[in-house]
Amino acid sequence: MSDTGADEREREAFSHLVAVCRRLRGPDGCPWDREQTLESMTPYLTEEAVESGEAIGSGDQVHVAEELGDLAFLALFCLELNGERGGPGLAGGLEQAAAKLIRRHPHVYGANAGIADGEAAYRQWQEIKQGEKAGTGKAASVLGEQPKGLPALVAAYRLQEKAGAVGFDWPDTAGPLQKMREELAEIEQELGRDADRAVAREIGDLLFAVVNLARHLAVDPERELRAASRRFRDRFHHIERRLAEQGRRPSQATLEEMDALWEEAKSALAPPPAEGADR
Repeated sequence: MSDTGADEREREAFSHLVAVCRRLRGPDGCPWDREQTLESMTPYLTEEAVESGEAIGSGDQVHVAEELGDLAFLALFCLELNGERGGPGLAGGLEQAAAKLIRRHPHVYGANAGIADGEAAYRQWQEIKQGEKAGTGKAASVLGEQPKGLPALVAAYRLQEKAGAVGFDWPDTAGPLQKMREELAEIEQELGRDADRAVAREIGDLLFAVVNLARHLAVDPERELRAASRRFRDRFHHIERRLAEQGRRPSQATLEEMDALWEEAKSALAPPPAEGADR
């Protein structure tokens, strides 16, 4: 049973955002917004999608809502631009999205009620999608096509996910862990042969195996690698600050000194324990 008040607020918020979008593009709108094209907006879509992912990783719900709101606005804005070009606009884009979702959820909207879990639902989605592609004469690989600008970790994750949907997958984390060990052993072997190209290829295979483990653990490897890079940056900045207090730069310190400051940074910058956790 829906909350009538909440539904009305959502309708008003959506209508208001659409009105703002059209005012900005209108004759008395913003000169910058009026100059934009679908092509010029592409970098902003990419940036806002990344910022939304980072906000989700932060756990800050207010920030999450802010970034996803920005992303929603950009999607509406770009649909308006597409409509102005004579293509499907806001109504057309939203109608297409709803129709696709209904079509690919027959267990919700149709007679097929035999879907018991998320894995089965995802497998069905991929099968329906593959059938739709086959009907258009396009290649009907379950892997589909990927945007060329998709981050490599995300691309690997999605490839594995789609292959897994048709049963080409390990049943648990033991498989990816063993594969990681195998790839590490192969890297060591190629290092002994001093074969640079072979080493590079094996490193790629290792990264692919790491993504597979992350996927089995429902971990977003792109987000977590960004978080790890952020932790590294913060800790190295700590090293630089502590050395600056002594009138020195990192290039003037020994590795042992920097290692000690690194451990100091790990303790100083460690997140507080979760509420209720053992202390």
